[in-house]
Amino acid sequence: MSKKVVTLGEIMLRLSTPGFERFVQADSFDVTYGGGEANVAVALSNYGLDGSFVSKVPDNAIGQAAINHLRRYGVNTGFVARGGDRLGIYFLETGASMRASQVIYDRAGAAIADADASEFDFDKILEGADWFHTTGITPALSDKAAALTEAALKAAKAKGITTSIDLNYRKKLWSKEKAREVMSGLCKYVDVCIGNEEDAETTLGFKAADTDITKGELNLEGYKDVIRQMKEKFNFKYIASSLRESYSASDNGWSALVSDGTEFYHTRKYDVRIVDRVGSGDSFASGLIYGLVTGMSMADAAEFGVAASALKHTIPGDLNHATLSDVKTLMKGDASGRVQR
Repeated sequence: MSKKVVTLGEIMLRLSTPGFERFVQADSFDVTYGGGEANVAVALSNYGLDGSFVSKVPDNAIGQAAINHLRRYGVNTGFVARGGDRLGIYFLETGASMRASQVIYDRAGAAIADADASEFDFDKILEGADWFHTTGITPALSDKAAALTEAALKAAKAKGITTSIDLNYRKKLWSKEKAREVMSGLCKYVDVCIGNEEDAETTLGFKAADTDITKGELNLEGYKDVIRQMKEKFNFKYIASSLRESYSASDNGWSALVSDGTEFYHTRKYDVRIVDRVGSGDSFASGLIYGLVTGMSMADAAEFGVAASALKHTIPGDLNHATLSDVKTLMKGDASGRVQR
């Protein structure tokens, strides 16, 4: 029987400039939908699992369009609440070479930010679930969204369901101080913590020594020290950090470090030419979750996650449309990109 994974978060309307145009050049926008937890649910459904997404969207045609977008990929949206004023929007300008990508949010007053925990029957939502996942983006939206996230995590833990969180700090949504206060409380209910070097510092106060992401340099020993501190404070079962070496907006090195607090495993590194990096962290999280929930070893799950997210960098949009076959082929070492006939 397929494993069931439930995710909780916001889905947004994404408006991106065509190609590599700047906002001031664009006369039109490409339309799609996405959001951290929704992206994870889609990827897991794509891998053959029972992916469920929980959220709140406005009871209008735009809210329905977002739901329809998820349904086309097999995601269970039966527990999405309807109501509120609007769906959040984000605008994306894709960078290239030394020009960074730019994101502008228009999400104040989104339906999920005003959602109340009483609108969701978590006992029913989590029935038969093997895993529950959320991110640090949702509690950043509002105090009510933070309370909703906590209620969901508590309900999952009470049922003995494995829980995970992707730290995902967004400086445009809240301060470091607020993030550390809220996320430290939420992490008490988390089994698997996923993030990167910036997230560990901004949301939980741990810093990897001698690392400067703007120089494209990594210090694995610094990360290991951070992971040990995280294990000691929160007793996570697994801690995973994606490792991005930013050579430019177009070319990155991509790998991950995963640990159970004692053993450390550094994955293969992929040199990726970026088409769209939005959602790459979500694709790593979903790959790691897929591996762990289906019984892979910690190392194999991490390799699956990194391969899946390396492929996501080559796919436009928030969602990772790489198949199980695509990921497994890359894991075996075939990164040639040759035409498949």
